[in-house]
Amino acid sequence: MSKNYAKVKRYYDNRLWSAAMVHTAVGKWITAEEYETITKEVYHEAEVSEAH
Repeated sequence: MSKNYAKVKRYYDNRLWSAAMVHTAVGKWITAEEYETITKEVYHEAEVSEAH
């Protein structure tokens, strides 16, 4: 488990971060597998998404 996994999960669970923000953290704070665990979405490396 990555050093910042719990922090990113907490931010997402508390709606402080969107899935797009979690996606941005992949490779920096978390792994792609952890992204999928947190968001319940499949990770796509070149994903383009809008944050509203």
